[in-house]
Amino acid sequence: MGFGIRALDIGLAFGKVLRLRRKAAGLTQEQLAGEAGIQRNYVSLIERGVNQPTIAVLFKLAVALGCSPSALITEVETAVSGKRVRL
Repeated sequence: MGFGIRALDIGLAFGKVLRLRRKAAGLTQEQLAGEAGIQRNYVSLIERGVNQPTIAVLFKLAVALGCSPSALITEVETAVSGKRVRL
């Protein structure tokens, strides 16, 4: 991953990965938020790339989704590099 990648691109990619993971887990935004201990509207903002999660929230989301934080980051890295995201 090069240094020319904008934070906006990363935020949008994280949102896409989060949405794909959430749907694959069969969770609504409200269910994911409840499992992660965050607000539903915050999940929506993250999925749309408006907000980016802190490291603490990244860990909470990963636990709620049954994966590791590093798995989420690896998928974001893949998405940003232009490769297809696979779960």
